[in-house]
Amino acid sequence: MPVPADRRYTKTHEWHLPADGLVTIGITQFAADELTDITYVELPKIGQTIQAGAPFGEIESVKATGDLNSGVSGTVKEINENLAGAPELVNSDPFGAAWMIKVAIDNPAELDALLSAEDYERMIAG
Repeated sequence: MPVPADRRYTKTHEWHLPADGLVTIGITQFAADELTDITYVELPKIGQTIQAGAPFGEIESVKATGDLNSGVSGTVKEINENLAGAPELVNSDPFGAAWMIKVAIDNPAELDALLSAEDYERMIAG
């Protein structure tokens, strides 16, 4: 699956899509494929503040448990409640229906420090 060019990426495989004053965050297809069958996603509460470079939640699969990291600092405005009952959405549609959180970011310049789609593709080709 191609890496969408309309978002920015972390080295820990989270994507960040700015739109309408918020940044939507999820994990990449590469990460979902590496984890295999996702069984659980733990997300923060609405109103919680998150920090760039720090975990905001956890993701579990039949293979491993890992942190979900943010590339930006801000306040969680929305969470994807569909993932509570259907964590497998992360495997089938990580760049769409399986978005995880929407954040009002403190410093939009933090997005510039994240990887472009081209840089992320080079990293995973590795």
